[in-house]
Amino acid sequence: MTTPRPTARATKRRPARRRRRVDPVKAWLRRLERTRPNLVPDVLDGLATLHGRPTWERRLDPTSELILTILTQNSADVNAEQAFESLRRAFPSGAPAERHVPGQGWGGVGLSEAPPPDWAAVETAPLPDLVEAIRPGGLHNQKAPRIQAALRRIREERGDHSLEFLGALPPLEARAWLTQIDGIGTKTASVLLLFCFDMPLVPVDRHVHRVSHRIGLIPPKVEADAAHDYFLAMLRPEQAYEAHVNLIRHGRLICHARRPDCAHCPVRNRCRFVDPKAP
Repeated sequence: MTTPRPTARATKRRPARRRRRVDPVKAWLRRLERTRPNLVPDVLDGLATLHGRPTWERRLDPTSELILTILTQNSADVNAEQAFESLRRAFPSGAPAERHVPGQGWGGVGLSEAPPPDWAAVETAPLPDLVEAIRPGGLHNQKAPRIQAALRRIREERGDHSLEFLGALPPLEARAWLTQIDGIGTKTASVLLLFCFDMPLVPVDRHVHRVSHRIGLIPPKVEADAAHDYFLAMLRPEQAYEAHVNLIRHGRLICHARRPDCAHCPVRNRCRFVDPKAP
């Protein structure tokens, strides 16, 4: 008896199933929950014993916040303050005075209460004049054209230089709108949205990145830019401001890049830098 030959239909292979792509952020959070339960609340509570529980208060007009943040890029906050004050003097406006509330996460002394610069005049100023105005902040040759390009893009998109409309957008949509502007990255956009509108976005600077890596809040190889999305998923909205301020303050006062003061760290028992096997 001969065995019947398989039909073409029977021999046709089924298409291989595509493996579902793993979301690295969700996978990391599941791992933390499984291997290091309560890490996030324990870290926030521990930092609060040393740095308190900061409460959000609007810091500046959002356009001023944006330009001030550009001035802080690769510069000390106190130098950025001097550059911004110089910008006010060089391009005065008749707008109402704004009050700068620096808070604990700020590394400068705060700005004087004064009107913001005339942004139209800043945008159209001869480049050498703007370079000279922001010279106290450092990197003035690079930042002056960046500031003018940002102001120009905002005006072309919106008809003026106001960024107040961002407060009505969902956080990620607002961040995406800002980061389409050349020279404005995720950190700069997050600074503006957190400090002006209390949006739940944690700006990840070198201090936040270092402290978070050492404790083990974020994976060892995650760069600062990618870490923004880990914090967005990790924290409840009401925790974002406190987390940013206390992590940055902890990095400046205790968890230094060199010779961190681990003996006085309130989260040392949960820190993987102190103990690679910390729970």
